[in-house]
Amino acid sequence: MKVPVSWLRAYCDPGLSAADIGERLAHTGTEVERVERIGVPSTEHFVVGRVLSADAHPNADRLRVCEVDDGSGVARTIVCGAPNVAGGQTVALALPGAVMPSGDALGEAKLRGVVSSGMILAEDEVGLGAEHGGIMVLSEDLRPGDPLALHLPIAEEVLDLDVNPNRPDCLGVYGVAREVHAATGAVLAEDPTAPEAEAWGDDRAEDHATVEIEDSDVCPRFTARVFDGVLVGPSPLWLRQRLAAAGQRPISNVVDITNYVMLLTGQPMHAFDLDRVRGGRIVVRRARAGERLTTLDGVDRELDTSMALVCDAEGPSGVAGVIGGQVSEVAEGTGRVLMEAATWVGPNILKTSSTLGVRTEASSRFEKQLHPEQAIGAQRLAARLMLELCGARLVPGVIDAYPAPTEPRIVTLRLGRVAALLGREVPEDEIRTILERLEFGVDEVAGSGALEVTVPPFRDADVQREVDLIEEVARVHGLDSLPATLPARRRAVGRLDAAHRLRRRLEDALRDRGLHEIMAWSFVSPDALARLRLPAGEELIRIANPLSEEQSVMRPLLLPGLLDAAARNAARDRAPVALFESAHVYRAAPSAAATNGSPHGARAALERHHLGALLTEAIPATWRSEGRAADFFAAKGIVAAVLDVVGVEWEAAPLERAFLHPGRSAAVVAGGQEIGWIGEVHPLVCRAWDVRGAAAFELDADALTALVSGPGAYRDVTSFPAVFQDIAVVVAEDRSAAEVEAAVRAGAGELLRRTRVFDVYRGEQVGPGEVSLALRLEFRAPDRTLTDEDVAGLRAGVEERLATIGGRLRA
Repeated sequence: MKVPVSWLRAYCDPGLSAADIGERLAHTGTEVERVERIGVPSTEHFVVGRVLSADAHPNADRLRVCEVDDGSGVARTIVCGAPNVAGGQTVALALPGAVMPSGDALGEAKLRGVVSSGMILAEDEVGLGAEHGGIMVLSEDLRPGDPLALHLPIAEEVLDLDVNPNRPDCLGVYGVAREVHAATGAVLAEDPTAPEAEAWGDDRAEDHATVEIEDSDVCPRFTARVFDGVLVGPSPLWLRQRLAAAGQRPISNVVDITNYVMLLTGQPMHAFDLDRVRGGRIVVRRARAGERLTTLDGVDRELDTSMALVCDAEGPSGVAGVIGGQVSEVAEGTGRVLMEAATWVGPNILKTSSTLGVRTEASSRFEKQLHPEQAIGAQRLAARLMLELCGARLVPGVIDAYPAPTEPRIVTLRLGRVAALLGREVPEDEIRTILERLEFGVDEVAGSGALEVTVPPFRDADVQREVDLIEEVARVHGLDSLPATLPARRRAVGRLDAAHRLRRRLEDALRDRGLHEIMAWSFVSPDALARLRLPAGEELIRIANPLSEEQSVMRPLLLPGLLDAAARNAARDRAPVALFESAHVYRAAPSAAATNGSPHGARAALERHHLGALLTEAIPATWRSEGRAADFFAAKGIVAAVLDVVGVEWEAAPLERAFLHPGRSAAVVAGGQEIGWIGEVHPLVCRAWDVRGAAAFELDADALTALVSGPGAYRDVTSFPAVFQDIAVVVAEDRSAAEVEAAVRAGAGELLRRTRVFDVYRGEQVGPGEVSLALRLEFRAPDRTLTDEDVAGLRAGVEERLATIGGRLRA
């Protein structure tokens, strides 16, 4: 919804800038996506002028040489090509130095031998509309030399609102003005739909047309007024300006009135050429099988039996609530107009719009379910405009088909309940003031500590319960001022289970090591999985009704989202990154698993909580050298630190994954099962995401929960010093370092606290097909200082265990 700020100020002006108004609206729940500026960048050098003379150009048939009074006391020569320029007109001028909407500065120019010092403006030249057929002719009352911005909105700010589906009242400028009034306390102008237009004549509207609702399930109310003596023509400049600023193209005064009323009140309207309504009869019904209609956009459309239609005596004349038909379109020669304001059932309009592939300003409002009372208010406003702008006569009477009138909704609001839900006392006077600003009727129930609140028609679909009223109080009172407390409720435990506690410890451990948490979509595209080089037979969960192909598969691992985030950061020059995500992944259950009783035979899903991370740099860049991409050991170090926090013993085992670099990846094994993987991301995968290089890991947090039975056992911190010893172990090339470390730990016994591989050697000093691993061993006793003799005595046990894997100590 685009709301021109000058139009908004006409109904509620809080004296704030457009940006500040947007901020106040955002704080009360109406999101402002952006504040746009249309028109000229600066109003300087734009003035009112008066054409003193307009003579033919001596060297061009289509140009005129005008002498123009710009208020300076000296006539200015301006060459103009507009066909409607004439002496005596009051016009809009751009003087040399003016900056046009394109950003170009206007200067003097020689046109066919005559120097032109300025420009007489058309609407499109200052961004007020699309009209370029002639110059703007202003009121004769304006004084030459006055700043043009005093009389025309040549520089307009527009609030672009993202209106929630439950707030159709904010799809009208006056509805937004109500919100500004509630948020700021600024004076709200009278409801523009309140005053009634004067009708005269001896005839009645019913003498010209009849209305029948055959199916009230799609149309709760249909109102119509009749006008004759209508003169169809261009709308006045002020109306065209407001429509253009709000994103609507001006067409003619009758059609523009319907669009103006819709943009101001939120209630769409439609104008029929009454002389083209066959039989003078309007019938509201559902479409019949095989019916077709040529709509206002010139498309011949096939209708289905679920669609609501507005018909005349011979057939369809419009698709209800979506788009009108050409058969009764208002045209230049129209003399009688039937003005419709109806209420349609929202879900039906939404379905019709989707089926036809047509979404209009009217359908976007009707699908959110408007209240029937809004229709008659829009009729009053439209009638005044028809009399003022079209010279029409309003025929007495209103045709109003309203089979089941809606009673006002009354909701009881307990003051104690307000405090209980919001966590703070809000004074009764403030509650009353807030609700009355929002145009709720408020009556006190004596001695009950409660208020009886009458919901206004334009909020009926949204406010239905006591909690909805409390929300209204909270958002205007200020959600940011409420205390951050849990709502009071009985038997609330507020305690984390073991799985959630473990996840938080793991997440905190990653944050402590400098990683930033992300949140990615649970859906991925098949293309993303193909870029990961996953096998075609991978058991995936495909969504039956995806929003798009890009979100048609449930993610089987966290890596795609991490790579997406790394790529976005790299594209914005924010590399390197260290990211992690803690979230669910999904895979199809094995074929033997139950199908959850699905009538379609859908496979059951396995949902697991994973912890994944991705690093793009191991050594940061400095002024002396470039950074180094993260490698296997950088990722392994973080895995070791994280698992050490929760006390899980683990080892790395050989692993191959299509998305990981061969030979630079490993499985994380704990408790005899694989609980994750570590590795450098395959170069082809990095290239597909345009990432220079990365290392990653992913752990199954649910599997870790099963391994961590409870809090870690306390380990006494001894004051006795450690004894360090370095050994070299020769083993076959196909033996892993994890196997060597496990053998050393088993042979050394309980006094060995830590082992660490710090060197690898291959060469002549070891046999062919063998490798030498250098390990540093840390021995420590809790009750004494160890001696070299104590440690030397453990050497035999180490040698014995190494022999079981074909290893030996190197001399």
